[in-house]
Amino acid sequence: MASLSRRLAQWIVGLRYEDLPTDVVDRAKGVSLHCLASVLLGAKTGPGQQALKFIAGEESGVRRGATLMVDGGTATKGGAAYANSEMALAGGKFDTFRMLTHPGTSIIPGALVAAEVAGASGKSFLTGIAAGYEIMERLAADFIPTVMSRGFHPGPVFGIFGPAVAAAKIMGLSEDQVNSTIALCVSLAAGNVEGIRSGGKALREGAAVRNAMLAVALAQQGHVGGETTLEGDAGFYHSYAGNNLGRLAYSFTGDTHADMEAIAADLGKSWMFLETLYRIYFTAGYNIAHVEVTAKMCEENNIRHQDVERVEAVVNWIETQYPSPAFPSRREDGAARPGGTAYFTAYGIVKRGYPVLRGQAINPAEDPPEVLELMKRVTIVPSHQMTLFGPRFTIYTKDGKSYTRQSTGREFIWDFGEEARRIRDIIPGLPIPAAQFDTLIATCRDLEQHARADRLIQLTLSGSKSLRS
Repeated sequence: MASLSRRLAQWIVGLRYEDLPTDVVDRAKGVSLHCLASVLLGAKTGPGQQALKFIAGEESGVRRGATLMVDGGTATKGGAAYANSEMALAGGKFDTFRMLTHPGTSIIPGALVAAEVAGASGKSFLTGIAAGYEIMERLAADFIPTVMSRGFHPGPVFGIFGPAVAAAKIMGLSEDQVNSTIALCVSLAAGNVEGIRSGGKALREGAAVRNAMLAVALAQQGHVGGETTLEGDAGFYHSYAGNNLGRLAYSFTGDTHADMEAIAADLGKSWMFLETLYRIYFTAGYNIAHVEVTAKMCEENNIRHQDVERVEAVVNWIETQYPSPAFPSRREDGAARPGGTAYFTAYGIVKRGYPVLRGQAINPAEDPPEVLELMKRVTIVPSHQMTLFGPRFTIYTKDGKSYTRQSTGREFIWDFGEEARRIRDIIPGLPIPAAQFDTLIATCRDLEQHARADRLIQLTLSGSKSLRS
């Protein structure tokens, strides 16, 4: 049987835009818009500005490269991908796949660099996005908690594969070149959690996408990466998961084994990409349900926060020991604190939502006192039976009644229309005019009709820069 990377490469090269199901195209448009919105927000933050300053200082004078979004400057392809990814991370509007990976923060910047360099069409871009997400998520799926338990951060470790595949597809690499791209990603993959546990800042998807562009460039020049780099005895899974047999140290579902053959099974028929969630608030993805579902419960049952005696939320146990039970940096089932899961539960009940523009830093002095009081009466219960991102809430009211709802974990999977509606709430915080952002939304919506996908990059630029052809 052909190697795993070879089978993936064959599918990637053979994939056509016409092969994409309607919902896959719709999701590719939606995640692109979500990431671009995050880049726009992130460009105004300290970390976003720092990334732009770093790349400008390192790569000033580059004549042929790729565009730094929002800023409009030119950097190397890897440098532009890095800075654009760092701005996406800083903006906080991520997509999320199985809690610990945020595919769009590396895939979209890498794909846009490739589209700009290749002069690729909207259809080509969307096809590359779909391929990048599908391959990255299949490689990551069941292995995410186990990889994290070994001290590797799954975000950048798996995050290198998505942009490399997307860029290779958009740039028209051959089967051998794509196979080598994947193999080179194995050599270049990296990401560790000890830095953030000891007061540092992790190198995340920005570093992953920079290395992804290196992998693509090397493969394009004929660098042969190897054949069994994923599943081989000394390969990727042996290194990052501890074995190449599918044995799992941790899992979201309690399974102790993953089927390695499932990674390449039914490609193009079953799309894991469609499991990707939108993280609309700047918080850990598992907290979103605690805002949205409790808000809906209160709205439908006319529950006022003044009437609530206490709240119980039963959650997937891994969600209470972030980022991993092996190396927890915080527990969510202990005493309530601002920014914790109980806090977001209380916020949903009191305010029936959460500010979309609010950043990661939380100042309790700015919080409604009712939220800070109610969160003390929220109990978080870890469970090995609960689905990921699918908590079960019970709200007990002072009149002796109780209301229960089970989240499905899929409340944050929506179509492009809903994404366009919800993302508009960030307009007051954008560095571009509202009309320009509306044009960006419309361009994403009709992207398959555009001869050049890099129009999306131009629409992030301020002033006259956005009108460049």
